[in-house]
Amino acid sequence: MDRTFQVDLRGVVDLLSNHLYASPRVYLRELLQNAVDALTARTGGPPPAVSVRTGAGTLSVSDNGIGLTEAQVHELLATIGRSGKRDELGFARQEFLGQFGIGLLSAFLVADEVRVVTRSAAGGPALGWVGRADGTYRVEPADRDEPGSTVTLTARHGCGQWFAPTTVTELARLYGSMLPVPVTVDGTPVTDAGPPWRDDDRPAGTRRADLVGYAQDVLGFTPFDVIELSVPAAGLTGVAYVLPFSANPAERTRHRVYLKRMLLAESVDGLLPEWAFFVRCVVDATELRPTASREALYADDALAATQEAIGAQLRGWLVRLADTDPDRLARFLAVHHLGVKALAVHDDEMLRLVAQWWPMETNVGRITLAEFAARYGQVRYTQTADEFRALAAVAAAQDVPVLNGGYTYDAEIVARFGALPGGPAVRRLDPSELATRFDPLPAEVELPLQEFRRTAQRAVDELGCEVVLRSFEPATVPALYLVDRSAAHAAELQATRAQADEVWAGVLDAFVKPAQQRPQLVLNHRNDLVRRVCGLRDERLAHTATQALYGQALLLGHHPVRPADVVLINRSFLGLLDAAVPPERDERA
Repeated sequence: MDRTFQVDLRGVVDLLSNHLYASPRVYLRELLQNAVDALTARTGGPPPAVSVRTGAGTLSVSDNGIGLTEAQVHELLATIGRSGKRDELGFARQEFLGQFGIGLLSAFLVADEVRVVTRSAAGGPALGWVGRADGTYRVEPADRDEPGSTVTLTARHGCGQWFAPTTVTELARLYGSMLPVPVTVDGTPVTDAGPPWRDDDRPAGTRRADLVGYAQDVLGFTPFDVIELSVPAAGLTGVAYVLPFSANPAERTRHRVYLKRMLLAESVDGLLPEWAFFVRCVVDATELRPTASREALYADDALAATQEAIGAQLRGWLVRLADTDPDRLARFLAVHHLGVKALAVHDDEMLRLVAQWWPMETNVGRITLAEFAARYGQVRYTQTADEFRALAAVAAAQDVPVLNGGYTYDAEIVARFGALPGGPAVRRLDPSELATRFDPLPAEVELPLQEFRRTAQRAVDELGCEVVLRSFEPATVPALYLVDRSAAHAAELQATRAQADEVWAGVLDAFVKPAQQRPQLVLNHRNDLVRRVCGLRDERLAHTATQALYGQALLLGHHPVRPADVVLINRSFLGLLDAAVPPERDERA
């Protein structure tokens, strides 16, 4: 047989009032919301108004709205989840702030008892409804002459601070300052003239000054620029304030969101694309849906479309800035290049803007990607900053212009720029490519050095490295450790295989292929120190000096250092130190 659920009203009230909301302060927002909705529902009558009164540990919120009949008192106030702001099909009516029928429960965050005195504009006697945190309620006759409602709370023990006049005034101003109906706290108005971006007859200069002043007063900074937003499909208007300081892309920027001019929350996320972390928005919307706690936006198709529309408006601002004020764009990019580059990874229009205006690091100076491509016809780049630091000077000496792709998003941007229609040839610099540009030694110089080369080769044979003698600029660089990408990949696999167990070593064997070219230790014969090492007659000392040059090339090139490399570097250092400091003679001998 079918049975009905047994509902513990005390537990439900505790769950919704103490665990749905993030802070007790939202109780006043929910009471203001209900009052404004009651005013919205009433047509005709006196001018709408909401009055908040504080007393000794008490608070009341009064409105001259539509009020409730006795049937509505039982149906709406005493049924969790039932809202009078829904139509017969259960869809929320868009003109109301509240939709879920649970807002009054927030009062139990700060009070054990809620009293409502109401009189319906449709006629009938005034009624009093008293609800308790234990899930019980009663309805009784009450005195009220005019239609409307008054909700009265008495502070629970330990919650008196939420009923202090200054606290109530601050909360009422925080949540309700932009409401379209006048709200007073103990007779003092807390509502303003409306949003600072409202349409009225203010001069353009005054309007902008008001928008900047709002950011200074409410958000605490003077914006780099102000971008007005409008998304008609979401009933959204507002502003995006461009931050005057760099923002961390790993931290999602949160925005101040109003729904029908009631503050939803001061830190709502999901409103903008992730790349737009360089702005903070203040917006009001009529068609976006709040979550049940009214502290976030419901993630649906409407929010996704709004996010896309705001993103398009921010892109448009950047394009206009590039066309009308390049100097200001340069100042913006100096602060917020990460956000724009993050967008350029996915957006061709922003990619062209970054390529045209953002100077990148190269071994021929800081120039834009577009200028680099126009000047040299193709774009060679390094994947990492370490690789660039190791090769930039040597590549420049060989007339090989190279761009540093090691900064965040730069390598992706360079690769995508080459894929654009009409884009330049783009390829990653292979270090082994530089060796082909080094000058070979003349035969009369190279032949006498064959014995040294064999000694040097024996010094690094155990490390899988090939010694090459060349002459190249700059002469201040004694040695380079060059490895092509396929050889580097093979070396990584071999190192991993050496540390893996038997099963995984067998798996890795399937991927290990003979390297086409071993890493090269290129000794620069143009360097004075290398020439002196090549002329050493002491084979042991030449062996140690070669290993020292290997270690120095490895470290300066920021290459991975294996345990065997560490042993060699230590051994060569101690060997050279021993040669430089001979043992003392025994004077008694």
